[in-house]
Amino acid sequence: MILDGMHEGNGSRRVVITGIGVIAPGGIGRKAFWERLLSGRPATRPITFFDAEPFRSRIAAECDFDPQAAGLTQREIRRLDRVAQFAVVCTRESLADSELGDARTPPHRVGVAIGTAVGCTQRLEEEYVVLSDAGRRWLVDHAYGVPHLYDYFVPSSIAAEVAWAVNAQGPATVVSAGCTSGIDAVGYACDLIREGSVDVMVAGGTDAPISPITVACFDAIKATSPSNDDPEHALRPFDRNRNGFVLGEGAAILVLEERGHAYRRGAHVYAEIAGFGSRGNAYHMTGLRPDGVELAAAATAALAEARLPAEAVEYVNAHGTATKQNDRHETAAIKRSLGDHAHRVPISSIKSMIGHSLGAIGSIEIAACALAIEHSAIPPTANLTDPDPELDLDYVPLTAREQPVRVALTVGSGFGGFQSAMVLTAPAGTTR
Repeated sequence: MILDGMHEGNGSRRVVITGIGVIAPGGIGRKAFWERLLSGRPATRPITFFDAEPFRSRIAAECDFDPQAAGLTQREIRRLDRVAQFAVVCTRESLADSELGDARTPPHRVGVAIGTAVGCTQRLEEEYVVLSDAGRRWLVDHAYGVPHLYDYFVPSSIAAEVAWAVNAQGPATVVSAGCTSGIDAVGYACDLIREGSVDVMVAGGTDAPISPITVACFDAIKATSPSNDDPEHALRPFDRNRNGFVLGEGAAILVLEERGHAYRRGAHVYAEIAGFGSRGNAYHMTGLRPDGVELAAAATAALAEARLPAEAVEYVNAHGTATKQNDRHETAAIKRSLGDHAHRVPISSIKSMIGHSLGAIGSIEIAACALAIEHSAIPPTANLTDPDPELDLDYVPLTAREQPVRVALTVGSGFGGFQSAMVLTAPAGTTR
């Protein structure tokens, strides 16, 4: 099947992915990340960053990240919060992967869009503990603050660091929309390329939320899994015995280019971003309508922009958080948007292996879809051993599948009612 004749309604400017950089639990770099997904082995474990004993959920998917080994200088390590370290290291990997440095693209034609849900949480919390004398002082003494405290407080500093890393002098922004931040940042970046404001965008998401304040927040609403005695099998999307998600961390930064710009310089293209849709449910801060109307509408809008029918979708990368309401809501949304085809398309949740990294996960899932297209393989849903009979679709349990993927749909859902979807296709002219 050759994917021809798409996107006539989008004009001549189309968007492709030419570089991928990933930091994820169980694997640093896109190669290790992809190998972890295909293995079906979860990277969830007891929290090691702090004493989690007082908490209900004491497990997480941590990244084995050494900033010095990753190439950061001592000054960068001291200056940057972990979330910004992730973004900068991923940016360098994606830029090298794209070989964009040899293209001599004018700096003002290169922009940055970074998604994050909780920003520089780790350093902010650490500094508050110091400034407040471990919470004993209501009025904090600013004199004890580090010189970079303002950068931790303002999330735009993350986009600035990425822009400096690539000498991008075009638009630079941070998108913060909860758990859809990563996918929304990439969607915004695509819009800038399509409208002609830039030729290249460095875009993605980053979050490092494994800290006492974040764990406490999710404990309070019982959204995270309390299966502390078996962390590897705690996150069980679509399983009858699922009991919540496992907090994660990580980043994925993509190099996006206008298609003509990429092909003229002979770049390797992983996939084309063919469509994006986003909706809000105006319903509840954390609740979801069981019928999945808004998420279905986002998926339908993304397919419409791609000028593709539902039957063209060959893989759905699910939000798949392993909460009771999300998995029901998402299953209903997939059925509503894809119709009868929903029962024929493979669906999987990579969160089952790398946890839920909040604002980063949407871009990590885009990277997974691009790699699924590149390698003709579908990652599995780990820990799905006892399927919920209410959820009757093909969730690719336990084992990866080798099969061509020419059209992938990835979806995301976030607190506040945010619902987003993106369609990726194999590069034009291929027969994958």
